Amino acid sequence: MTDKTMTPDAIVGRLRSGMTLGIGGWGSRRKPMALVRALLRSGITDLTVVAYGGPDIGLLAAAGKIRKLVTAFTTLDSIPLEPHFRAARERGAFELVELDEAMFMQGLTAGAQRLPFLPIRAGLGSDVLRVNPQLRTVTSPYEDGEELVAVPALRMDAALVHLNRADRLGNAQYLGPDPYFDDLFCEASDTAYVSCERIVASSELTEQAAPQTMLISRHAVTGVTETPGGAHFTSCVPDYGRDEPFQKAYATAAGDPDAWKEFEDRFLTGTEQDYQAAVQAWHKEQR
Repeated sequence: MTDKTMTPDAIVGRLRSGMTLGIGGWGSRRKPMALVRALLRSGITDLTVVAYGGPDIGLLAAAGKIRKLVTAFTTLDSIPLEPHFRAARERGAFELVELDEAMFMQGLTAGAQRLPFLPIRAGLGSDVLRVNPQLRTVTSPYEDGEELVAVPALRMDAALVHLNRADRLGNAQYLGPDPYFDDLFCEASDTAYVSCERIVASSELTEQAAPQTMLISRHAVTGVTETPGGAHFTSCVPDYGRDEPFQKAYATAAGDPDAWKEFEDRFLTGTEQDYQAAVQAWHKEQR
């Protein structure tokens, strides 16, 4: 068994420009933000990103690192539309593939199972097929003869996900209410990297939580890194909720070039430790 622990910068050092990159989480929930911030510090660009999008997409879009985005939505949850995503789309900064949420999940499942596609009813009768003319339908080979959407597999070169706990081998556990398909992202990728709030002994993973919370198995993981607060400012329940005041400050700054430059300089130019310290200082200023 191999110790797979790495630093966030070492993980990003294994990525390359032009890759197809999956990012786990959902909207503004349990996003691998420490890894995204490390990616911002790198020279990597020209990415195809696959995600149920949140501020991960916003930050990468603001930095000009996305060539193509495959998504079902890009939201901050309590703020309906991610502002950097909206601005990037308005100026046509990258190609967009919009899928229904269920179609997106089916594409991940096909990728994880190494299938070329999977059929689904979702999308029929909607504009999804109109805005994605490359999508195809298939006819059931059985007596029903039903027409279904053939969702192509979502295969990725690498995936980044954030979990509550993991061991050094890459087994990872979620303790919140939803797995957010992070296991599918890992299974559908050639390489997968897990950040977590805490690395623990393998035996601890099942001592205080049900076995089904063991979402990700080591066989699908290339590297693991301990990043306390690594999902901030998104939620990582039960460790912490979404930082709503900071998220609001982020969204407000996104609408003004001068304010955004100030935000970048304060929060995004240094290390992850610098970021966490700057956030703590910012919160003290708000009291």
